[in-house]
Amino acid sequence: MAFLKFEDIDKSFGKNNVISKFNLEVEKGKFIVLLGPSGCGKSTLLRMIAGLEKIDNGKILLENNLLNDLLPSKRQIAMVFQSYALYPHMNVYQNIAFGLKSEKIPKNLIKDKVIEAAKILKIEQLLDRRPKELSGGQRQRVAIGRAITRNPKLFLFDEPLSNLDAALRSEMRVEISKLHKKLKSNIIYVTHDQIEAMTLADKIVIMNKGNIEQFGSPDDIYNNPKNVFVAEFIGNPKMNIIKIRKEDIVNKDTLNLFNNRIKFENSNFINDIYVGIRPEDISLENKSEIAVEISIELIENLGSEKIIYTYLNDTEIRIKSNKNIKDKNITIYLPRNKLYLFDSNKNRLKT
Repeated sequence: MAFLKFEDIDKSFGKNNVISKFNLEVEKGKFIVLLGPSGCGKSTLLRMIAGLEKIDNGKILLENNLLNDLLPSKRQIAMVFQSYALYPHMNVYQNIAFGLKSEKIPKNLIKDKVIEAAKILKIEQLLDRRPKELSGGQRQRVAIGRAITRNPKLFLFDEPLSNLDAALRSEMRVEISKLHKKLKSNIIYVTHDQIEAMTLADKIVIMNKGNIEQFGSPDDIYNNPKNVFVAEFIGNPKMNIIKIRKEDIVNKDTLNLFNNRIKFENSNFINDIYVGIRPEDISLENKSEIAVEISIELIENLGSEKIIYTYLNDTEIRIKSNKNIKDKNITIYLPRNKLYLFDSNKNRLKT
C-alpha cells in the first residue's frame, strides 16, 4: 500500500489548467522532490496536499485515508514555507511552541518537544532571541523546528532555501538531509533548483505544465532522461542538444555526425533526429570515434573547471573541462557511448 497516493488530480484557476490527470504513488519514508520550472504546478500540488488549495477532481490519500475534505489541521501534515512565517513579537521558543500551545498540549510536554527540536537543529542557544536577531539560516531552522514538534506524518517544504545565499543554501541542504535520515519521515519538497533535487531526493518528480515528465531516482533521471525536456533540465550546464540535418541521415541506422559516420544498431532513422551529449562527457584528449574540430567562442573560468562555448550545426554547445586551453582552434571528442538520441518529437530513442 502506498503511503501517499494521488489519483487523477485536476486543478484549474479559471480557464488556466494547472494540474492535469496527476497520478503518483509514494512509498513510506521517502524524500520526494517536485522539480520543474516556475508555473509547472508543483507549489499548487503541495498546497492541495496541505489543504490550502481545493482539489477540483481526483483524490489524495495519506495512508489510505482520503484528504480531500479534511481541514488542514486534521491532516497530520506540517508545512515549511519559503517565507519563514515567524511571529516577530515572539522569541524562538515561543515560535516553535506556538502550534503545540494552540492544540492545548501540557506545558511540560511542550517544553520537552521544543528543547528536543532545538537540539536536533542546533539552535538551543537561540531560544530567547527574536526573529530579527537571527540570520536567514537560523530563521529557517526555527520554521523547521516548529514543524518537527508537531510530529507529523508528512513534511511539506515549499522552496525553503530560495531566500538564502549560496553558502547558506549548501549548509541547509546538508542539515535537511541529516534531518530526514534522523526522523525517517516522509518529505515532499518543492524546488526549481536541480542541485537541491539531486542532492536531497530519494526520488524526483520532473514536472512540466502540470504533468509528470519523469519519476525516478536522481541517478536514473540524470543517466536515462526520457525526453529532451528532462535531459536539459537536469545537469549543469544543461545537456547539449543538436539537431541532425536530414542530409546527415545516411540510412535507417547510420548518421553522419560532424563528418563522422556512426552506425547505431536496431535504429530506424526516418525523420528529424536530435543528438544529446552532456558538457562533462565531451573530451579534449581521450580520443573516440567522433572527432570534431571546433573554434572556441568563449571560455568561462570557474576556477577548478572551465566552460567552453562553441557551435556545432549552428547550435551553441558547452564543454566542461579542467584543462587550460591556449589555442582557439582545437579538436574535441564525443564518445559514442555518451550520446543520447531523440526523435522528431524529442522523445528518447533506444539505441
